[in-house]
Amino acid sequence: MKLSESFYVREDVVQISRELLGKVLVTRFGNKITSGIITETEAYRGVIDKASHAYNNRRTARTEIMYRRGGTAYVYLCYGIHSLFNVVTNRENIPHAVLIRSIVPDKGIKVMLERRGVQAAGKKTFSGPGSVSQALGIHYSDTGASLSGNKIWIEDAGNHIAPKQIKVSARIGVGYAGKDALLPYRFFIDAA
Repeated sequence: MKLSESFYVREDVVQISRELLGKVLVTRFGNKITSGIITETEAYRGVIDKASHAYNNRRTARTEIMYRRGGTAYVYLCYGIHSLFNVVTNRENIPHAVLIRSIVPDKGIKVMLERRGVQAAGKKTFSGPGSVSQALGIHYSDTGASLSGNKIWIEDAGNHIAPKQIKVSARIGVGYAGKDALLPYRFFIDAA
């Protein structure tokens, strides 16, 4: 079942980031459906978070999507190469977002491997936000897509993640954010 808008429009982006673990990110492009169980996320708290693209109320053509109502896809191009998929949360004009960093493949694995350009899945095939988007066929041109539509959405498949399986750390690659880089906003499932 698709997550309802009420899941996304809540105020606590950190809690939403944690609760996205175990949910299933699904894409349908043409007649190809692919999906993966979300295993790693990072929360970004908008205007007060120096690691956020919207820090200090920054509004650009790229970040304007972050100011939309929760339940919208924010996909941006990183290093001119990788499309990175984020879930916009909270109410309109509060630019919170959750970056999806890793998945475990669920449906359409053959298509996902083809998109990644590999014959078989390795430990890092679906790890890293650029790899996630590439495997699921998400492109930066998909930014602004509604997560209640039929192109990109997130489902609750009833996967139970025990609290002891959830690990928390600082976010990755945001050293420029000073003390905000140390915030415990990264969540991931410990498979051990």
